[in-house]
Amino acid sequence: MKKMPLEKRNVSDSRIILGCMGFGGTWDNSSASDEEVLKAERAINAALESGMTMFDHADIYKRGKAEEVFGKVLKDRPGLREKIVIQSKCGIRFADEAAPGRYDFSKNHILDSVDGILQRLSIDYLDILLLHRPDPLIEPEEVAEAFLQLKTSGKVRHFGVSNMNRGQIDLIQAYSEEPIIVNQLEMSLNKLDWIDQGVSVNQAAGKASHFADGLMEHSIMNNIQIQAWSPLAKGVFTGKDSGQLSEAESKTRKLVEQMAAEKETTTEAIVLGWLMRHPAKIQPVIGTTNPERIKNCGDAVRQSEIMTREEWYRLYVSARGNKLP
Repeated sequence: MKKMPLEKRNVSDSRIILGCMGFGGTWDNSSASDEEVLKAERAINAALESGMTMFDHADIYKRGKAEEVFGKVLKDRPGLREKIVIQSKCGIRFADEAAPGRYDFSKNHILDSVDGILQRLSIDYLDILLLHRPDPLIEPEEVAEAFLQLKTSGKVRHFGVSNMNRGQIDLIQAYSEEPIIVNQLEMSLNKLDWIDQGVSVNQAAGKASHFADGLMEHSIMNNIQIQAWSPLAKGVFTGKDSGQLSEAESKTRKLVEQMAAEKETTTEAIVLGWLMRHPAKIQPVIGTTNPERIKNCGDAVRQSEIMTREEWYRLYVSARGNKLP
């Protein structure tokens, strides 16, 4: 099988990432409880048992508590750090007395954010730092200076972005010698604009697609790892009570259940396997903290390898709700 971009770069061979936004408890400035640390440890153990050795954070998750509880787990297991890959994100700032919620890619904010991330995680370096959402006031020279300082100091080994288009990536890359190796985007069987944009070229339906033109192709050609956040579509196709489903969602849920039964696997593995079957070798970032559901995702790697073109298209066309042009 073709290697994913991070594997080619000798960064990680973990096909699935455990997202840690659910760690730490509440979204306020209270302290995380011991129970939250145990909850995180159980989720981490389930991920490792399922072959997942990469973990995704952001400095804003639970206002820093997600990183703090993860750091406490690492302190209790000193040999674990070198066996896993940790990435975190910065650039989003909450509203405060000085300003509304905003994005900040200034050099000082990036450097200060990394120091805070490392302190909360109780580690010496990040494997990957992502810039979280596009900052309209980005000064690419400052970003390049921050990347260089973080790399030479040993605090960050690799760099990436999240929720960016091709032009935004190229702007940063034009000023920074450090390659952008990751772009994290919302992608799932229930968010299909990343496919629809391509199949709708020269079609009237293409006018309704708002996904960045050429981004998937640009990523493949430049060895940029596409990571998918919310890849399980909030459980729409895997049995979660999601309220009123559309006709396409209802039919697709039944199809996913049928395929899972036929292949003797889980619905989570089918949904993720479909995403991972794409030639870009998409890397899902699963957000659950439930150990059982984490383990349910483990077979997605195998499913991605055995899923036929016909099965992939059956799921895609069903989720679209209408036939291809």
